[in-house]
Amino acid sequence: MSVRAITVEAAGGPEVLVMRETAELSPGPGELLVQTAAVGVNFIETYQRSGVYPVDLPFVPGTEAAGTVLEVGPGVTDFASGDLVTTAQGIATYATRFLVDADRVARVPAGIDTETAAALPMQGLTAHYLSTSSSHPEPGDTVLVHAGAGGVGLLLTQLLTARGVRVISTASTPEKRELSRAAGATEALAYDGFLARVRDLTDGDGVAVVYDGVGRATFDDSLRALRVRGELVLFGGSSGQVPPFDLQRLNAGGSLSVTRPFLGHFLRTPDERAWRFGELFDAISRGDLDVRIGARFPLADAADAHRALEGRATTGKVLLIP
Repeated sequence: MSVRAITVEAAGGPEVLVMRETAELSPGPGELLVQTAAVGVNFIETYQRSGVYPVDLPFVPGTEAAGTVLEVGPGVTDFASGDLVTTAQGIATYATRFLVDADRVARVPAGIDTETAAALPMQGLTAHYLSTSSSHPEPGDTVLVHAGAGGVGLLLTQLLTARGVRVISTASTPEKRELSRAAGATEALAYDGFLARVRDLTDGDGVAVVYDGVGRATFDDSLRALRVRGELVLFGGSSGQVPPFDLQRLNAGGSLSVTRPFLGHFLRTPDERAWRFGELFDAISRGDLDVRIGARFPLADAADAHRALEGRATTGKVLLIP
């Protein structure tokens, strides 16, 4: 059976995302063939589509999706046809079917719907490793989360506040700031002047951690917002990449630390993946973690989804539905 997939044949704007009929897929050793239920859209795919991140063309974007296993490849024993699975590490998921290594998926527990399962992996796993592994805030600490109404920001805020960490956030509009407060932020600030407000809200000390997925536009003031021995976790660059800077600024700022993490480095073993997914699924099942789906687009309208994402017109997760 042929597969319908969004294909990029030349780098460019959203208009280069075109639906095509592609060849039938068959799982190889250790792989699963999955019928797509919903696809997560992520900023990295806009970079790949536009040529900022070069990829081999033609190219079908996507790594994140949930769906039902259709076939298992040779050597797969932990999954069977009919299992509902989700992943942030699939292959060409902007499609009606996709392939994924069996050791890079999680089985979705009963009671969690397919759209939530598709919306969770990339942003949920990112929020999990940011809060547990690439930084070390303690209960009672105050942290700053940029883009607090984005998909990662909303989940990260909920995970942190559940551990007794005080969250200050930034967001670009009053509506987005209200969403961030609803997720648990004690203060939600505009970007303009956030440094002075953060200093005021921490009695001049600064925050223990800044989680910065914005990059160039916020980086300098994010550094200045840290307390002595504070940690800056730079996990994205939606405003552009941070240029090289003098490491002596870390000393002068108070023995600061900066890290530039990548999700794949925090999913290095099946046990680590299972731990992170397990904690996220448990939090959803308890009602402690709300996965906000901000927009849904038909798979054929992937170009509109990219326009909305790049135009900052969304909050939470953007999904494509085949």
